[in-house]
Amino acid sequence: MGASLNEIKQRIASTKKTSQITNAMQMVSAAKLTKSEAHSKQFQIYASKVREVVTHLTAQQLNDIYSAGPQDGVNYNSMLISRPVKKTGYIVITSDGGLVGGYNSSILKQMMSMLKEDHQSADEYVMIAIGATGADFFKARGINLAYELRNLSDQPGFEEVRKIVTMATTMYQNEVFDELYVCYNHHINSLTSQFRVEKMLPIVDLDPEEAESYEQEYLFEPSKEEILDHLLPQYAESLIYGAIVDAKTAEHAAGMTAMKTATDNAKNIIADLTISYNRARQGAITQEITEIVAGASALD
Repeated sequence: MGASLNEIKQRIASTKKTSQITNAMQMVSAAKLTKSEAHSKQFQIYASKVREVVTHLTAQQLNDIYSAGPQDGVNYNSMLISRPVKKTGYIVITSDGGLVGGYNSSILKQMMSMLKEDHQSADEYVMIAIGATGADFFKARGINLAYELRNLSDQPGFEEVRKIVTMATTMYQNEVFDELYVCYNHHINSLTSQFRVEKMLPIVDLDPEEAESYEQEYLFEPSKEEILDHLLPQYAESLIYGAIVDAKTAEHAAGMTAMKTATDNAKNIIADLTISYNRARQGAITQEITEIVAGASALD
């Protein structure tokens, strides 16, 4: 019985240490989540302004494309025009490590289901992985990666991901693939995220009527066409970067939730072990009293 009591005490002590670690990790993830949410809100202000300018610049071109299709002799930016899809590009965003609950598994499971449903062979798509978990997952299954980015910081700046987002837009312009999707977990709140697949290229979500809702007028120097040639890739890059920021926010929320669950489970285990310890200790005391009484009776 003594060995059993010591064993229970050791398990309680070990579980308490684990709960302290998971509780600390929960607080760290909560702090990261707060920063990431603030970063995301700040970025949305920039993204909204870029969208406004791009919509102004493309309003007439979009009207032409939507009404009668691209017109001969007019120089339309390739990022605005859908072309026959021979190959699809996917940017898949996962975390670099674990301890984030089902965050990665939900992304990769739905990603594989989508590839199976939408494609007949691996020749029909190009994969770009952001995060070590996704990169290792695809490599283990023999899926070729055009590019991978690992060890992304908790609050990634645009310079940190510039290479991959610039490369993605360049690959589209060079017709390495004919459409580009970003696949990731979208942050809804601290408890909920949702798998999202967003079409980034060609840029098809601009509404020419949206330009009329903006009160701001612009003077352009040099021409609209020249500005658009530089601004459209930046806009596409901002869309991809926005998805990365959103995914990082969802990752921190998942980490916080996973560590809270682990801490709560540890507390429940400690409570159960404490009850077991008290029962075992009570049994040992009762047995000792019984032995003492029995010994005293034998002496009489």
